[in-house]
Amino acid sequence: MRSKWMNVAIRAALASAAVLVLESCGPAISGIGLEISYVQVAPPPPRMEVIVASPGAGYLWVDGFWGWQANQYYWTPGHWERPPRRNAHWMRGRWRHHDRGWYWVPGYWR
Repeated sequence: MRSKWMNVAIRAALASAAVLVLESCGPAISGIGLEISYVQVAPPPPRMEVIVASPGAGYLWVDGFWGWQANQYYWTPGHWERPPRRNAHWMRGRWRHHDRGWYWVPGYWR
């Protein structure tokens, strides 16, 4: 049975792959049926998090991030996660600025 974090990681990886492929298209993405949500307010600076002890060997820390919902930012705390494969590295998500506003590029395993 997959853990909740594994399901989140899989969905984030799939979304990240799509964003990476289409990111260079910028605003042209909406022209092919995909919609990017732009936020007019810059995200707050990342929160300082206390990183608790690892739950075991082989876990990597995935930083928390600011998400956007219901016209406001919300904080998703960081967590420990097992990489999907050996030597995988977490590429943290980030907010990118465009002339239409800010948009989120999800983190992914590389």
